[in-house]
Amino acid sequence: MTTALPTRAASPRLASLHALSATADVHAPLDDVRALAPASTPRGPSARALSGRRPRRRLGPGRRLPYGLAIGPALLLAGWAVASATGALDARVLSAPWTVVATARDLIADGRLLSNLLTSAQRAFLGLALGVGLGTVLALLAGLTRVGEALVDGPVQIKRAIPTLALIPLLILWFGIGEQMKVLTIALGVVIPVYVHTHAALRTIDARYVELAETVRLSRWQFVRKVALPGALPGFLMGVRLAVTGAWLALVVVEQINATSGIGHMMSLARSYGQTEIILLGLVVYGLFGLASDSAVRLIERKTLAWRRILAG
Repeated sequence: MTTALPTRAASPRLASLHALSATADVHAPLDDVRALAPASTPRGPSARALSGRRPRRRLGPGRRLPYGLAIGPALLLAGWAVASATGALDARVLSAPWTVVATARDLIADGRLLSNLLTSAQRAFLGLALGVGLGTVLALLAGLTRVGEALVDGPVQIKRAIPTLALIPLLILWFGIGEQMKVLTIALGVVIPVYVHTHAALRTIDARYVELAETVRLSRWQFVRKVALPGALPGFLMGVRLAVTGAWLALVVVEQINATSGIGHMMSLARSYGQTEIILLGLVVYGLFGLASDSAVRLIERKTLAWRRILAG
């Protein structure tokens, strides 16, 4: 005689047992893992020590050092001071830092340093403004139109192969030795880096953005303002950084060509009289101006391009 087995409907208790056993089977591997794991998993340095694994090494440059930009110049100045104090540097060859500071104080007191400084700064910033404006316009013409590229890119690349300082004799014949020649020489040294980097940034804008602008039917001016200019901004700022350096390099040369004022003129007079401390003072002034200008452009770059996630942070 066989006894009929109860069905799930007839025996709710048996159905719950079946469900419990099925659940236990599904979670059995997880229960085994939990049983093998310790009751509480430590974290932090102690966890790394217990696991025996090394922490993952960060491949980036790390956090920004406070006043990091001043560390290199400070070390250079310290080495100069130590070499002068120990006699490793002859004062007739290279004056000591304190001698340069005393000379700067004397020149500031009689007004010569400030007057020459303002003249040099005016020349540099006029040439920089003219060169940056011209380089940007040429880059937009060559980067956004094929006709502009055919007309502009070739002559600019030819000029790129010719050093700006090699054009000084020709500029003197055309414009004389006045302020116009000096400002134009600085501007010609500024145009090329601004053009090259801005043009390259324009030509490397993602084509999907262009297609999107066409899809939403942006006008030509709206495309330039909302897509082209923001896309070219990183390259433009990099070109400006190089242009700032080029402006001060060109200024050093043009101010020593029959100039009657400026830091370069002051250095030329000092060379005639063997005053190395004034020559060094002029070099320090050029270096400080270049460092301050580059730092200003880098600050603008960080503020303007804060949306980018880059290696430098």
